[in-house]
Amino acid sequence: MSEDAAAKRRARQTINNLVLALIASLGVMLAIVLLVPRDDSNRIRPVDYVAIAAEAHASSQKDIVAPLLPDGWWANSARWSPKPADGVQTWYTGFVGPKNQYIGLTQAFGINPTWLAFQLKDNSKTGTQAIGDKTWDIYEATQPNDPPRTKDYMMVLNYNKTDTAIIYGVAKPQDFVDIATAIQSKLMEGAN
Repeated sequence: MSEDAAAKRRARQTINNLVLALIASLGVMLAIVLLVPRDDSNRIRPVDYVAIAAEAHASSQKDIVAPLLPDGWWANSARWSPKPADGVQTWYTGFVGPKNQYIGLTQAFGINPTWLAFQLKDNSKTGTQAIGDKTWDIYEATQPNDPPRTKDYMMVLNYNKTDTAIIYGVAKPQDFVDIATAIQSKLMEGAN
């Protein structure tokens, strides 16, 4: 065998070995993907937002809203911010619907026009929604996003001179009306 033929054979053998190694690696990867069990359950656990709201009410003496949720809805987060840097105390609760809808509630105490403007930035008032004897203002993003962002649609209720409730999220308008109705019902009861 000549030197040229041996060199060609070694070159072909290197390519063959590379292809075989690639096939073996893909086979091992496929086996791992197919055989390793995966936990597809929801990692976010429901929180007892009613109990957290009661604690916030006890410590602040504020009328914290913990609305009765429609069937299938649950809270994934709840927190009271008693001493924020901006000076506006807030109660936040995140609600998740049966089809993975999300509606967040921010209830703010002692608001000022600057705080409210910051919350509504990049949104403009597009209408109102009457619920009972109250009217909620509807704000929508001036530049719609695809997919929608959580603050692209907001409903705001100024229920006294310095306190407000804002709901926002990614859900159908009827879901917002249902949550707003529950919030308003709690406000009429005296919250918490």
